[in-house]
Amino acid sequence: MAHKTIFITGGASGIGRAVAVKFGSQGWFVGLADVNEAGMRETAALLPAGKSSTCKLDVRDRAAWDDALAACAMASGGKIDVVFNNAGIPLGGELTQNNTAEIERCLDINLKGVLFGAQAAHPWLKASAPGSCLLNTASAAGIYGTPGASVYSATKFGVRALTECIDAEWAPDEIKVADLMPGFIDTPLIDMNPNQQSNEHIRGSVLEAGLEITPVVEVAEAAWKAVHGTALHTRVGKTAHRIAFAARWMPGRLRKMTRASGQPLGVK
Repeated sequence: MAHKTIFITGGASGIGRAVAVKFGSQGWFVGLADVNEAGMRETAALLPAGKSSTCKLDVRDRAAWDDALAACAMASGGKIDVVFNNAGIPLGGELTQNNTAEIERCLDINLKGVLFGAQAAHPWLKASAPGSCLLNTASAAGIYGTPGASVYSATKFGVRALTECIDAEWAPDEIKVADLMPGFIDTPLIDMNPNQQSNEHIRGSVLEAGLEITPVVEVAEAAWKAVHGTALHTRVGKTAHRIAFAARWMPGRLRKMTRASGQPLGVK
């Protein structure tokens, strides 16, 4: 095959769509996976004709992962070079405000879905190594805990830990493993309510807290660099870089500021 293939979860919108367009513009075959079939069709319309496939996938279903990857490989010509473990949902509010159903859904999609994706991706990436890559979407919330986002932060710390663990586990197979750690990104997710008790969308809380919202195209460029570079963690946006700097060089001050700050993902 002359082309390479990337499989993207959460490909119907936001970061997944932006990354699909970036890789598609570079001649890659793009396998889109999501629960939103209409959104995937919209993304596919932005890609070169005949260079994409779509598959409905709930990342919480381990068996469905195997079927989706096999379908993508069949459509693309037999192999998969990159799996972008990207699907995720926001959840904000204090832990005591989150109900059992939304906690379980966030854990299942953001963490269990990524674990299942890594398991399912391994044989395909091993077959196309060296040069293959598992790219996970973590978050700036996985650098230092975000008040008003206990469950979400926990899942993203988990994705960060998974990335570090399998970077070592898969090194003998010559599979690159990396993650993205974006701050607040301009996608449809930021216009959602943080939880079922809130009537205020996340965007308003972020802007009120004085934080910037990063254009989604910057995440797509970061994904391209992550796949082709050597970094284990790639931070995206000013917020992510500031948190990482403070966590390393001034942890005491960061803790004090965090305790005194508002809750950009929470209910005031």
